[in-house]
Amino acid sequence: MNRLKIKLENCYGIKKLEHEFDFSDFKTFAIYAPNGVMKTSFSRVFKDLMSGKVSQDLMFANRKPICEIKDENNRDITREQVFVIDSYDEYFKSDKISNLIANKNLRERDEEARKKINEAKEIFLKKIKKLSGLSGDIEKEISERFSGKNFFDILMEQEKVISKGDDPKFAKVIYKLIFNNTALKLLQEGDFKKQIKEYIEKYNELLNKSLYFRKGFNHYNAIKVQKSLSGEGFFKVKHSVNLFNGAKDEKVTSASEFEKIISDEKEKILSNIDLQEKFKKIDDRIKNKDLEDLREYLQENQEILPELEDLDKFSREIWISYFISQKDLYNLLLEEYKKNKSELEEISKLARKEQGDWAKVIDEFNRRFSTSCKLMIGNQEDVILRGEDNVFIYEFEDPDTKERIIKEKEEIIDVLSRGEKKALYLLNIIFEVEARKKIGQKTLFIIDDIADSFDYKNKYAIIQYLKENSENLLFRQIILTHNFDFYRTIQGRVLDTKKWDNSFIAQREVGGIKLLRGGDKDVIAPFDKWKKGLNVDSKMLVASIPFIRNLIEFKEGHSDNYNILNSLLHIKENSHLIVIKQILVPFSETLKDIDFKSYGSEVLVLDLIFKEAEEISGVSEPEDSINLENKIILSMGIRLKAEEFMWSKVTNREEFTENQTGKLFQRYKDEFRENGLEKENIEIMEAVNIMTPENIHLNSFMYEPILDMSDQHLRSLYQKVKGLI
Repeated sequence: MNRLKIKLENCYGIKKLEHEFDFSDFKTFAIYAPNGVMKTSFSRVFKDLMSGKVSQDLMFANRKPICEIKDENNRDITREQVFVIDSYDEYFKSDKISNLIANKNLRERDEEARKKINEAKEIFLKKIKKLSGLSGDIEKEISERFSGKNFFDILMEQEKVISKGDDPKFAKVIYKLIFNNTALKLLQEGDFKKQIKEYIEKYNELLNKSLYFRKGFNHYNAIKVQKSLSGEGFFKVKHSVNLFNGAKDEKVTSASEFEKIISDEKEKILSNIDLQEKFKKIDDRIKNKDLEDLREYLQENQEILPELEDLDKFSREIWISYFISQKDLYNLLLEEYKKNKSELEEISKLARKEQGDWAKVIDEFNRRFSTSCKLMIGNQEDVILRGEDNVFIYEFEDPDTKERIIKEKEEIIDVLSRGEKKALYLLNIIFEVEARKKIGQKTLFIIDDIADSFDYKNKYAIIQYLKENSENLLFRQIILTHNFDFYRTIQGRVLDTKKWDNSFIAQREVGGIKLLRGGDKDVIAPFDKWKKGLNVDSKMLVASIPFIRNLIEFKEGHSDNYNILNSLLHIKENSHLIVIKQILVPFSETLKDIDFKSYGSEVLVLDLIFKEAEEISGVSEPEDSINLENKIILSMGIRLKAEEFMWSKVTNREEFTENQTGKLFQRYKDEFRENGLEKENIEIMEAVNIMTPENIHLNSFMYEPILDMSDQHLRSLYQKVKGLI
């Protein structure tokens, strides 16, 4: 993109704007746009282009918008070619950070190893989930029941138990029936737990009276022995088992006989009248619609009631029973995990050592930008291997004790200043820019007052970064600002030799916006123009009075020369008597080659000031001209007229030695506050006191705020103040 041709009509307040930017020789342009002229609207049009929206006029929706943004070949600029950098967007997060952070080879290896494990895990958990009756995150549920341990750590810990387990005694227990909110609430109630305890005590009592069972060896254990013997062919080879019934041994010679003995003994215990009465109390407590399935299950499986005494233990035993029931799938999963575990550990080790483009970005950011914290990559391994976007952690150091603490963004966001938040936002912008460099994406950056509200150190760090980007062949930049100081700095530090060709001033005119070439040295360096015109141009002379006064104050303090000029900025006893020949002395002693011969030596300077102010206020100029001398003269005229008015009103005529306008206003306000007729006049004087002080205390370093002020406000205020006298 060597040329950018823009034609806008009825787009967010821009009635009409046509311009062509030529990037052939230099890749960056700067536009100074006073508040309300076009800066935000211009940026918004390009945001629409990025998001595929159609620009429009929000206030006058019936007006047909035109939005043409084309290159030198009359092709539409695509959304991928544009990126708008707002002044601040706390929610912006570059989606291209992974392009800088990711190591493609490591990530592919990691993904391949995890894929194999996850495929086996998915098959295994699908079966387990079906047994449990759960529909949610089953892996999380298992982890919580085993003290929050990692799923695979649990499987590894239970490997011996599962490998030896042939009888998953609770595999048919439906986990969801017991471990749901409704059931757990009941099971954990004090009265219900007491009833369970009474049932268990009676059950254990019956066990101890049983012919064959005892506490610690119930029917579950007996069935396990029976199945083990049968499975190994014990009875087929004519072996027998002697069961001791408390008095004598009973010989058992077949599996069916063994099974019948166990079944009869179990039935004998569970059919006990006292035990059944205790079960009925429990059963009555669960006559709830939400617990119907649990009630039915317990009625058919009373033998699990003792397990309810320790729910945590029971829950783990159920899961282990499930694992045993799916032993083949469990073994396949564990085999796959073990096979790839060493590969994952090696990948993680390499990822923790990985250094890439992102590290350079962070180091550069920490070096260039001033914040109260140091930025670091946090979960580096997850970022590199799995593209996690919770990237940064923040290190704070106590400057006195050197104590350091590490925090995450959520913990510090309310502590940071607005400037520091903007700095973190800027880091995301830098990631975006650097990622576009890496992938070779040609980009037009629309930069909307990116340095606004930054301190000077950070502002100049931004400017240096913009300078570097201006030298990158992939990038084009249009830098927008309403701050004249920033505009002038961009001209000098970024545009440099092209500052006269690649800088513009946006000016609202009838029917639209024009971009005027901003290379006028009289605008950028107005004091040279004033100095050259002092002897022949009364406008230059009047505008120079506050500047020369301040230079004299700096050099001499409140000398006679200072007092003469100060009497032309405030109404003093001698203000209306000062003539041109009297100000020749302070001017000529401050500047060389001053003669004022073209003026009449007896011309009253105050009359000259009002004459120039009157002419400026009555001339129809563009709404937001940046003519500095006009604004200075209007400000002088406003203040002098305001003081004339207030002196004509107040009864106390004592003069002030400093801060006269403010103190005179307070005197006037105190005297006439209760006078309803003066209410509107007090409001006008309030405006004078707010708008003009900084404009008249002028120096060559800080006149930019005056340029940023609208001419129209000053002209309107001058007419109001003049009308009071």
